[in-house]
Amino acid sequence: MKKIFLTIIVLMSLCISSQSQNSLPNLELKSINGEIVKLTDFGAKDQVLVFSFWATWCVPCINELDAVNEEYTDWQEETNVNLIAVSIDNARTSSRVKPLVNGKEWEYEILLDTNQDFKRALNIASVPYLIIVKNNKILYKHSGYTPGTEIELYEKIKEYAQ
Repeated sequence: MKKIFLTIIVLMSLCISSQSQNSLPNLELKSINGEIVKLTDFGAKDQVLVFSFWATWCVPCINELDAVNEEYTDWQEETNVNLIAVSIDNARTSSRVKPLVNGKEWEYEILLDTNQDFKRALNIASVPYLIIVKNNKILYKHSGYTPGTEIELYEKIKEYAQ
């Protein structure tokens, strides 16, 4: 009887954990301008959102955001996608975020995950990491960046935007 009870508890916790990883966590983060933003309030119904996790010290992260930035305006016109760049810089390095973003002239919404609550909620081990979300459901996850990965990302965005 104890084994059955234990098995049921383990299965229930696995179900709960897998469900939470398939939907956007109900968290609040600060924007780069200091505003409090609720993650689940992002985007209109049926709008595709891309959350890109990055850090100022992560060269592949910056390369990925630079590559996407070159095409981002066209992507928005064609698919109405919205990219949200989530900095995981901690309190010590977060002061570098705004100057870097301003220097790069990224048009993305920038959020600060200084406590890494969002990152932890999704069990993200390393950056760069991105997720595609629609109606608060996570549809796609990708870890790492190599040149050309942005083409695969755009194909996924078009697929989910339909």
